[in-house]
Amino acid sequence: MSIANVTIHEVVQERYGSIAAGVSQSCCGPAGNCGADALGYDTANLATLPDEVVNLSLGCGDPVSIASLKPGEWVLDLGSGGGIDCFLAARQVGDTGYVIGVDMTLEMLKRANENKQKLGAHNVEFRRGQIEALPVVDNSIDVIMSNCVINLSPDKAGVFAEAFRVLKPGGRISVSDIVTEGEFTPEMRADTLQWAECVTGALPVEEYTDFMRAAGFVEIQVVDKSDAEGIVERSEGMPRIFSARVTANKPG
Repeated sequence: MSIANVTIHEVVQERYGSIAAGVSQSCCGPAGNCGADALGYDTANLATLPDEVVNLSLGCGDPVSIASLKPGEWVLDLGSGGGIDCFLAARQVGDTGYVIGVDMTLEMLKRANENKQKLGAHNVEFRRGQIEALPVVDNSIDVIMSNCVINLSPDKAGVFAEAFRVLKPGGRISVSDIVTEGEFTPEMRADTLQWAECVTGALPVEEYTDFMRAAGFVEIQVVDKSDAEGIVERSEGMPRIFSARVTANKPG
């Protein structure tokens, strides 16, 4: 049983648009907790951000802390949502650096730009686009981040190919994402609602890193992996679900 890519994109956009508009509260089901306070962010960093930014955090971990950002670097956030990781990154790269967030949901981009204005974040830009077809030029980015978004894509090979394309030689990628131990059945994969809740689009971690390797990435590391109970809802018959942080490099 398969689902058209366009169907998945539509369902994901509808769900995250409703969250941005305040209609829905959680990205990961009624019992899920994907707020920043539950995901291991440095509380001191969060305390300096407005509630509008922190409360719209919809990730499954903290990719910024393992990205080792340096002043002057150009950073790209795949599926930037309300912008929390972009704003945290912007502080680390400083005035000589630049951060681009890409998201396909108009309501999220509106919220992100409102947050940008409140923070006066002049070194941050938000662009509309799909992570399988990034609106970014080749070999222009030092670091790519993503937080609980790649699992939502129906074309993960395409995501990593695009990430590889836009990274400079020697660039790196740092992601937090939902992965599994074991496979979903075809019937579970066809559940678009749970796909949009960051569940049934997730892959076994070995398959996930194989896609990265096939795109050309090297030095792939699963930095840590923890049970995603409390972040996503898991039903009977599903494989074990984890939140993992993964890093890799583009050869120099």
